[in-house]
Parts: sequence; C-alpha cells; structure tokens
Amino acid sequence: MSDSESVPPAGTPRAAALPDPARRIASGYAFTGPALDLGALLWDGRCLPGAPVRVPLSVLNRHGLVAGATGTGKTKTLQLIAEQLSARGVPVFLADVKGDLSGIARPGQDGDRVRRRAGEVGQEWTPAGCPAEFYALGGLGHGIPVRAAVTSFGPLLLAKVLGLNRTQEQSLALIFHYADTKGLELVDLKDLRAVTAFLTSDEGRAELRSVGGLSSATAGVILRSLTAFEAQGMADFFGEPEFDTADLLRTAPDGRGIVSVLELPAVQDKPLLFSTFLMWLLADLFHDLPEVGDVDRPKLVFFFDEAHLLFDDASKAFLESVTRTVRLIRSKGVGVFFVTQTPKDVPGDVLAQLGNRIQHALRAFTPDDHKALRATVRTFPESAYDLEELLTGLGTGEAVVTVLGETGAPTPVAATRLRAPQSLMGPVDTAGLDEAVRRSPLHGRYAQAVDRESAYERLSAARPPETAPAPAPTARQRPMEEPSLVEQVVNSGVFRSLARSVGTQLGREITRSLFGTARRRR
Repeated sequence: MSDSESVPPAGTPRAAALPDPARRIASGYAFTGPALDLGALLWDGRCLPGAPVRVPLSVLNRHGLVAGATGTGKTKTLQLIAEQLSARGVPVFLADVKGDLSGIARPGQDGDRVRRRAGEVGQEWTPAGCPAEFYALGGLGHGIPVRAAVTSFGPLLLAKVLGLNRTQEQSLALIFHYADTKGLELVDLKDLRAVTAFLTSDEGRAELRSVGGLSSATAGVILRSLTAFEAQGMADFFGEPEFDTADLLRTAPDGRGIVSVLELPAVQDKPLLFSTFLMWLLADLFHDLPEVGDVDRPKLVFFFDEAHLLFDDASKAFLESVTRTVRLIRSKGVGVFFVTQTPKDVPGDVLAQLGNRIQHALRAFTPDDHKALRATVRTFPESAYDLEELLTGLGTGEAVVTVLGETGAPTPVAATRLRAPQSLMGPVDTAGLDEAVRRSPLHGRYAQAVDRESAYERLSAARPPETAPAPAPTARQRPMEEPSLVEQVVNSGVFRSLARSVGTQLGREITRSLFGTARRRR
C-alpha cells in the first residue's frame, strides 16, 4: 500500500457514510495520481479518517504557504511534507531556523501520542528517517559551509542585507558595474571594500566621475556599511569555494530525494542575512535550471522559513525581483513554500502565486490580531466553515487546507487533523550532526575556504607603497601619458591571465540575473 492510499481502520466511517457537507469536501481530495497525505478531515468536532486530505505531487511546483501562530505545528507540517517528498524521489531544501528539523535524518520514536494521532487520522505509522545533508552559512554552526562570491550575490541582495536605501542601492549597483567593466573580481567583502575605497580615494575620483551618478558621500556610506558588516563577523559568508546549488538536486542511491537542511541557529540573531541568502540560493537555481513546464513531480521543493523577514523594509526593486523569481521558477520545476505567521506577512503579488495553503491556528487577543484574522479569512475561497471561529479554535497539529487539484482548480477548504511525521520530531545531537557532516561527500569540496587573488590583491599590488616617493616624470613622460591605477591593473599580464582563466573579456560586463546576481558557467 502506498502512502497516498490511506485506508481507515475497521469501524471508522468511510466516504459513503460521511455527512453530506463532509462528503462534498472529501470528494475534492479524491485524486487519481500520486499525492501526499496531509491528514484527515475535521467536521462538526469529529475527525473522519475515511476522508483523507491530500495534495497532488504534480502541483507542488505551484508553490504554497504554511502559516500559523507560534507553537501551532508549522515545523511538524514542513517535516511531514518533506519526508513524503523524499520518499517519492523529490529533493527538498529546509531552512532550520530554530535547530529542530535535523531529526528528519533519524527514525521517529514510537509513543502513546504518536499512536493516538495515527489512529485518529487512519495512518499506518512506521518510524523512518530521510537521507539528509546539513549545511551552515559560512560554516558558522554544524554543517558544510555555504558561501557565495560577492559578485554572484549581486548588488540588489547585498543592498538588502546592508540595509541601504534606494539611492544607496542604485549606487552599489554602479560600483558592481564598474568592477565588472574593469575586470576586478569581487569574491569576498574585502574586494568590494577595496573597490569602493579606491573610488573614494584621490587616485579614484576621476574613475568615480566616469561611473556616473555616484557621489563620494554615498560611496562613503556604502564603505562604512561594509566595514560595520564585516565587524559583525559577516565576512565568512562571502568567498570561495562558492556553493553549487546543483548539489541541492541530488537523490540518494536508493532513489529517495536528499533533504538539504540549512542549520541556522548560529545566525538566528541575524535574520535579515539568512533570509536574503536563501533568496540568493533560489535566484541561482532559477538561472541554472532548464525550462521544463508542467511536470509529474517537482525537481526540488524549497521551504522558506521566517518568510516575513525577507519582505520587511524591502525596496520596490527587491520585491519586484522576488515576485518575478517566484512566478518564473515554477516552469523550472521548483516549488517554493513560504512559512510565516500570517498571510499578511507576504506581499499580495507573491501571495497570489501560492496555490497550496496550510493555515494553522491564529490568535485573536488584540484588535490587530482580529484585523489579521479577518484579512486571513478573506484570502480563502468560500467555505462551509465559519473560518473566523475555526481558525482561532484549531489545536496543535490541525490546520485549514486548500490546495490545487490535478486540473489546477482549488480544492474545497478542509479543516484537517494532520498526520504525525515518521522521522524524529526533535533535533539530532551536535555530535551526530558533526559526524554526518564529516561523512558527507561534499565535505572535502566546501570545508576549506580559499582566498585567491582578486580585486583586493590587485588593487593593493598596483598601489605604490606609502613610504616610497612617487618617481618624478622625465622629459619624455608627460603626466597626461601616465596610465591610471586601474589601467595598470587591467593591462597587467597577471590580470590578463586571470581573465582568460575565468572566461571573461576586458570591457564585457558580467551578465546578471533578476537580482543582479552573476550567472555562473558550470
């Protein structure tokens, strides 16, 4: 029996015996193709295991939203969906903000609560773990280091991380443009700081004017922001070897999808950084994957936890880029689930693209809570339930569900008691995490940081020592004939050799994506 074919235990009501409203709802989830089991229908205070609530595997690239107040079971819902996707051969990416998703790699623990929940929803529960890889941003924490080159990260995402305003964001894009056109590679933060400092120096002022629209004052603000950012220990996130997002698409030898868990507890006090870094991963995937259109199963499902952090104080350009990326990546076979507290946390243009909805309980203790509750209810189709009352009365592990059916039409709204995950509902100990990381075939590729020659080293080498006096021009050397500092760098033999090695050409700007991130050849 497949895990999409739930058979209720003896003595429980089957679909034919359901009350008429419940039967009409249940018929909307009677899919013919492969589907993931979410749980069983709740109606009139009863859980009906003969009315399973499911989501077709083929629509999971239509994106989704998992929302609900703290403590309502969102994390367990992610775990439930992720382990079923893995079993179906679909790779999964999970952002583990609180550090409690690592248990997905281990079989769950049997107990009274698990058996009771399984009996209520008609689930044949057996403990099972998933093949998993553990990552950490810049190696801070327990995981394989994930890094991005500054030039690959791009100006728009970096401006979001640095907290720059719109004018400063545009100025940062001009600095990237200047570095691209001059062949100055921006690998880590000290490269970007060196280029920015050069453009504000006596030698670089002429170059600054040639960039156009970039004031010395604004460049100085950017330089100070970069310095403060590095002082907070952020330099480790940028550099090489850069993480290849194709590694997120792997399957295990037995055909199960690998669950990639990004361990974020060590940086949870820097939420803006990790939310923006996740967007870089998604944008990088977008540019590397081919168009596939509608598929029987997604190539990857990406769970974007604490999604509200991505959109807080975001510029218009950034929000437009997020919206376009989410809209277009569906055709690459990638599904994106945003995880947050209320649908209001997600901009309307993005929310409109999230076809699968799992809404856990909401609290209504204050006038603002009541306003958010009413706004959430308005985002659902018409329902046989009183959703305002229902959403404030759901228990832990219960949710209101509506998904896209196999024809693309929304299913009826279904109050659902969710299944119990089969993997461990809790964290793996740090010794176990470290052992899993050491055994990973990716450890040797990414563990050791590399600091090769790039913009910082080239500008430093081209700058004359401060103690050495500048040579006086000879009669044959007029000042106007002396090459500028950047010309010296660009025309050097070492630079030309590097340019050939990375396939770039002088005067040719790096092609950039929706977020201003560089497209990499692989």
